[in-house]
Amino acid sequence: MPTTTDTITTADGACRVTVATPDGDGPWPAVVMYPDAGGARETFDEMAARLAGYGYVVLVPDVYYRQAGWAPFDMATVFGDESERRRLFGMIKTITADIMAADATAFFDYLATRPDVVGERFGTTGYCMGGRTSLIVAGRLPARVAAAMSFHGGGLATDKPDSPHLLAGDIEAVVYVGGAQDDASFTEQDAQTLEQALTASGVEHTIEFYSAAHGFAVPDNAPYDSAAAERHWEAMGAVFGRALG
Repeated sequence: MPTTTDTITTADGACRVTVATPDGDGPWPAVVMYPDAGGARETFDEMAARLAGYGYVVLVPDVYYRQAGWAPFDMATVFGDESERRRLFGMIKTITADIMAADATAFFDYLATRPDVVGERFGTTGYCMGGRTSLIVAGRLPARVAAAMSFHGGGLATDKPDSPHLLAGDIEAVVYVGGAQDDASFTEQDAQTLEQALTASGVEHTIEFYSAAHGFAVPDNAPYDSAAAERHWEAMGAVFGRALG
């Protein structure tokens, strides 16, 4: 699928994005794909191209664009290298819920102006911290999100005031959460808390666990699991197909 790069002006600067489009003339619905903690990189360009093949314009943002010139992480070794691990978690902490919402507004506005994009409501999907972002954006910008998906996302139901489950009453999107097996960042109890919040708010949703470790859907992650990854592609095809057309 054709992939291009562009820059979106936000309140805090210029965010580099890659945009994958289907073959043909369009227009098509659009999806924002939020990367995991390792940030935007080649593996997400490849994933965006695959999702574009389902019939969507797919935008992958550099969520760390405020960290000018940040060095890419090696996801196969980052958690075993203490200095790199500290750098990674330090950068994660810079991405607040307010920043997620502000940036998403800019991303959606950009997509809405593209002639190859149809509609004013979009899909979001994300991995690891990007899965959390996907749900936060759906709650903070409910009129802009038709479907929100999270894969091996962490921190979806916590005791912190910015926990995504607390936004359930504002969400208008269809929600899908694919949790990882034995994941301390999203436990069975967390799933129950999120389930109760979404159900009480009347949000159409699915929460299920995959028999694979955290990171199962992203090819350059050490725990990548091809069978679980294929299942996640099927889920995206079904959810976005129904919610976005």
